[in-house]
Amino acid sequence: MTHTFHIPVLGLAYSVDTPLKVAQYGISSVVSIVDDELVERLRAYYSRLNNLGYEEIKKHATDARANRITAYLNLLKDLVEKQVNHIRHSNWLKDEQAVQYFNLLPDGGLKQLFKRWINLEAGREKETLTQSIRAQITPGDIDVNIMSKVDKINYDAKGVMLAEHYSDASAALRGFANSGLHSSMVLSAGMNPRLYSYLAEFPAFMPNSAGKFDKKITLKVSDYRSALIQAKFLAKRGIWISEYRIESGLNCGGHAFATEGFLLGPILEEFKTNKQHIIQEVLPLYQQALTERGIAFNETPELKITVQGGVGTNREHQFLLNYYGVDQVGWGSPFLLVPEATTVDEETLQNLANAQASDFYISDASPLGVPFNNFRKSTAERSRLERIEQGKPGFPCTKKYLVSNNECGEELVCTASRQYQNQKIKELKSAEITGEAYQQAFNKIVEKQCLCEGLATPAYLKYDILKPRERRAVAICPGPNTAYFNKVYTLNEMVDHIYGRINVLKNVERPSFFVNELELYVNHLKTYIQNNVTDLDIKKKKYINKFNAQLLDGIAYYRKLQEQAQQAFGESKASFFEQLRIYEMQLKPLVVE
Repeated sequence: MTHTFHIPVLGLAYSVDTPLKVAQYGISSVVSIVDDELVERLRAYYSRLNNLGYEEIKKHATDARANRITAYLNLLKDLVEKQVNHIRHSNWLKDEQAVQYFNLLPDGGLKQLFKRWINLEAGREKETLTQSIRAQITPGDIDVNIMSKVDKINYDAKGVMLAEHYSDASAALRGFANSGLHSSMVLSAGMNPRLYSYLAEFPAFMPNSAGKFDKKITLKVSDYRSALIQAKFLAKRGIWISEYRIESGLNCGGHAFATEGFLLGPILEEFKTNKQHIIQEVLPLYQQALTERGIAFNETPELKITVQGGVGTNREHQFLLNYYGVDQVGWGSPFLLVPEATTVDEETLQNLANAQASDFYISDASPLGVPFNNFRKSTAERSRLERIEQGKPGFPCTKKYLVSNNECGEELVCTASRQYQNQKIKELKSAEITGEAYQQAFNKIVEKQCLCEGLATPAYLKYDILKPRERRAVAICPGPNTAYFNKVYTLNEMVDHIYGRINVLKNVERPSFFVNELELYVNHLKTYIQNNVTDLDIKKKKYINKFNAQLLDGIAYYRKLQEQAQQAFGESKASFFEQLRIYEMQLKPLVVE
């Protein structure tokens, strides 16, 4: 592992080609493979850019979704391998990519070897060291992401329902499994038993004759209990989870899956304490499943713990590595401001760079019904408001990745669609509700945003491949941590910031990521109570009190980290503990009898 950070998945388009920008420097990243139309169009773009042959995979061709994904991932693999081979055999002191490669490396390790190599005279020792360094110049991983439950059943051109393995998630899985990549599939957004069972049908996820995996599984989780449940389910089917990627429930970009008040610090502590327990619980189930398949495997596979969500300083980065012993730290939203790493159209990029903290907020914009990190200055939000003002709420539904509602007939529809919103508004008008109650109900209907198109559009704008009549509105889902990064950065600047070589947040007043997450959770609980105050049944009261108790336990846990907090947060230690006291006082009155 060359670097101690990775770039997580960032919406549909924002990291879809990030490997082509950073993998040659040993930086791992995650590509979303939800949108096969997007990856097919980018395959055409990069094929032309690199003078490669391109044959379109038509939308209604047999197994088109899987084949499009396979073809795009193979293109990424081939182009990155070419980039890395160039660096390996170039003049390391003069070639632009090679100089960048060694500049970005963390101090020590390979960078130290390179500095020694520079000072050696030509001869056998230098040649031996050259070969050693060349062997260690390896690309970052090209991982892929599937939201497990975004798994629409599909139909052929004649409207006939296709078999289950042609569903969105299953086809995307197959696309990755059939590719030449040796990397991980990151499963997120909860357990999908059908998809998880389908995983076991692919030999690529089983250990090979050398006891290694051609393709690995990474599970994105927000608490220990659900991680163990999913691990056991997969192990019984012969699938090993090679990495548990812990993500803050609320202090992250994209969809915000709030835990029941479990804060990041206590969650990390539980994983740290129970890492061997996971192996003891899961390994026998896994080995038994392999034995039943006739696969002899008596080793303990590698198991990594990584974390992401709201990290913003080198101190926080090092604290996670040193105290919790995580293998890597994810830095997501800050990289939206690094054009050398992510794909953001120019207008959105400048809006992000000039944004205020109030421009980032948790919304109900997602058609999935899950809280969604939104950006007030996005052109998609502006377009949504303009459509409402024009009396045309909702959007034409063309891609249908997020269809989930059955209130408009037999066919599932998206709650951001014109069809759904028009029907719900008609029902609202016939209900004879007036005044503030009507406006609140109306706003709830029309808040949904078209994410299928909005999250793909930045790539189309950036590379000038937008088709006629396609909307130019861009949706973006940055985490709240983005508010502290207030300019466009070079890749060198961001990586140097992560490693503490510079501080791009100097003179920026920013609470620690633990405190930022705590504030988000306290506000989430207050909002939940406010939204349910007229209908607090026993179940909701239990949820509120459990949530409250977990937050108070988290605060107590952070207080015990006094010495470690000094190491992690330096001069902000006093502020750290004062913030804990403030939120504790806010929580105490929120207990419901």
